[in-house]
Amino acid sequence: MKRRQFLAVCGGAATWAWAAHGQQRIAKIGMLWPGAAYPAPPRIPAFMLALRQLGFVEGHNLSIDLRYARQGPQQLPELAAELVRANVDAITAFGDFAPRLVHEQTKTIPIIAISDDILATGLVDSLSHPGGNTTGLTILSQELSAKRLAVLHEMAPRISRVAALWDPTTGASQVEATEAAARSLNLSLEVFEVRHRGHLVDAFRKARAGGADGLNVLASPSLSSLFREIIDLAAEHRLPAIYQWREHVDAGGLLSYGPSLTAMFRQAGTIAVKVLKGAKPIDLPIEQPTKFELAVNARTAKALGIAMPPSLLVSADEVIE
Repeated sequence: MKRRQFLAVCGGAATWAWAAHGQQRIAKIGMLWPGAAYPAPPRIPAFMLALRQLGFVEGHNLSIDLRYARQGPQQLPELAAELVRANVDAITAFGDFAPRLVHEQTKTIPIIAISDDILATGLVDSLSHPGGNTTGLTILSQELSAKRLAVLHEMAPRISRVAALWDPTTGASQVEATEAAARSLNLSLEVFEVRHRGHLVDAFRKARAGGADGLNVLASPSLSSLFREIIDLAAEHRLPAIYQWREHVDAGGLLSYGPSLTAMFRQAGTIAVKVLKGAKPIDLPIEQPTKFELAVNARTAKALGIAMPPSLLVSADEVIE
C-alpha cells in the first residue's frame, strides 16, 4: 500500500489502544480488489476515513495490505492465498468472485465483502443470519441492473436494442433480471462477456454490428475499473449508456443510478472496525444501501442529440451541465 495514497485521509494522531503484552497492537486488514488497477477514488479514501473516525489510523495502529489483479482475474486465487498467509485480522474483498476465493482459502479469518449479489454467491445463509466467517454489504445489483435499463429507456425512449456488458464472475442473476426487464420494456437485449480490458473493443464492435442503440453496464468491480475505456468507447460508437456509479457520470458517462460509492465504502469501513474490535461475522447481518442516486450528464446528452426528459430532470439528484 503506497502511503501517499492515504495521507489525505489518514492524518492526525488518533489511536486505538489494543493491549498486547503492554504494547499497542497493530491491527492488520487485507484487501482484495479484483480490478487490474489500483481502486479509483473515492473507494479507499472513504474506507480509510471511516476507520480513522473510529480510532484506527494507518501507520499508528493499523496496517493495510492491498492486493489487486494486475495480471487479470486469473491472478486472484494466489492473491487471496497470500492475504491468508499474511495472517491478517480481517480481509475485505470486493465483488462476488473475490470474496468467494478468499472464503475458499479460510474459514476462520473474518471476511468483509462488498458484494454485488451476496446471496447468489452462496457465501451467506441469509442477509439477517450470514453464518460462517463472512459479513458485509450487498449492493443489490440484481435489482439495480434491471432498474438501470428502465432509466436508460426513459432517457432515450427511441432505443430498441440494448447491449449489456457483463463480467461473468458476478454470476448470472444480474443478466436474468435485466433480461426480464428488457422483455417488460419491449426491448431487445444482447449480453456481451467482458472478462478483461482486451474484450472491450470487440464487445463494442459486435454490439454496433448487431444494431445496438443503447448500453447497460452491469455491476462489477472489474467493469468499474474500466470505466474510462467504456465511456470513451460509448462516445465513439454514439451509444447512450447507463452506469453503476455517479463518478462515471462525472467522467463523461451519460447516466448512472445506484447507491453512493462513498457511502458504501464508509459503511464497509464501519463494519471492519466492528470486526477488529471483536464482533463475529456470524453476528453481523448483511447491510444494504438505503439511498440511491440518479445522475445525468447534460453535456453528454447534448453530444448524443438526446433531449433531456423533464421527468428525469425533476428526479435527478445531480445534473452535470
